[in-house]
Amino acid sequence: MQLHIVARGRIGRSPEADLVDRYMKRIAWPTKLTELPEQGGRSPPLALGTKRVLLDEKGEMLGSVAFAERLGRWRDDGAREARFEIGAADGFDDADRAEADLLLSFGRATWPHLLARAMLAEQLFRATSILANHPYHREG
Repeated sequence: MQLHIVARGRIGRSPEADLVDRYMKRIAWPTKLTELPEQGGRSPPLALGTKRVLLDEKGEMLGSVAFAERLGRWRDDGAREARFEIGAADGFDDADRAEADLLLSFGRATWPHLLARAMLAEQLFRATSILANHPYHREG
């Protein structure tokens, strides 16, 4: 299953971009990163079997193991892609939320888009590591 991050705004050359790149390269699964302009621009069409995840302040706050288990279930059920969308500054509308397979939150705090992107890349690496029984994640 491909892990695809679709994010509004350009990350450019920055320490946050370096973090995103570092974690994306470490993920053993196929990955893709698509950047869209802050306004306008269309997200790539959703393929059949794509699970759509919106990063949203109103979403579920999953622990790393629960997040990994969700990805593992989708993979095992034959999903071809898990698409993670980071919206513009105003977030997503109700129609987008209703169409999503999962609304995911990194907590009650508001995070800058660049940090949210890096945190998502790290959590994707952590989740795939958990599923591969790699020692990166430690339960304490």
